Amino acid sequence: MSTGTTAPAPVRSPLPTGLAGATAVLIGASSGIGLAAGVLLRSVGARVVLVGRDPGRLKAAVARVREAGRDENPDDAVVAVAGDGGDERTLDEAFDRAGRTDHVLVTAGGMAGAGPVSGVSRDGLGALVDTRLWPVFAVARAAAAHLSAGGSLTFSSGTLVVRPRPGMSAPLSLAGAVETLTRALAVELAPARQRVNAVRFGMIDTPLLRSIPGMDSDEGVAAAGAGMPLGRVGTAEEAAASALFLMANTYVTGQVITVDGGATLA
Repeated sequence: MSTGTTAPAPVRSPLPTGLAGATAVLIGASSGIGLAAGVLLRSVGARVVLVGRDPGRLKAAVARVREAGRDENPDDAVVAVAGDGGDERTLDEAFDRAGRTDHVLVTAGGMAGAGPVSGVSRDGLGALVDTRLWPVFAVARAAAAHLSAGGSLTFSSGTLVVRPRPGMSAPLSLAGAVETLTRALAVELAPARQRVNAVRFGMIDTPLLRSIPGMDSDEGVAAAGAGMPLGRVGTAEEAAASALFLMANTYVTGQVITVDGGATLA
């Protein structure tokens, strides 16, 4: 509710086409869902800043995202910043090059930290916090200082948070923390009219999924999705489209939406 001292949050078209002319910073954008988001954003006329650790993959991602542009595709429509998305110097460079920032998407992650709770040491958990949770805070700190009113910050989580498997207590505790942080930041940043949401992804066909033993082939991925309600795993584009929804709809904040093809119902 407006207090009278701050203008209400702006209203824009809730359709993805309303993102034309916006600037989005994508953390973890050299492959998978982050790259797919970059392609979709450029296809509707947004400007994107891609952040990724691997310079070679990042260069290839820039070329792919540029191809998606439907306008004259000026040189600064796709900007690349090579570096760790949790490193404050990398983030400073990314936001400096972005200028006015309307949206931030964080999809960087990994499968590290799996194992029985009896094998989790204090040092090991601390290292996992440094690599999995601190980067989220680092992005949030930077985004809060740069996001425009009505702009959005979107995190990523996974359905194992609500349907955990044995041996995942350490990484899932941190993924759950991201969902809690989403709601807390939505309240904290509301006076600045900045929105914070998260997407809880199910099984999505990305390089990360295909790094799992047994998932490194089309046959393995197809078999994994056969028992799901929709009979398949999701595509990176389908996953990324959910992030664009959260960017475009200026009346959504503090939410964790699930995109899993119904897997959590099975």
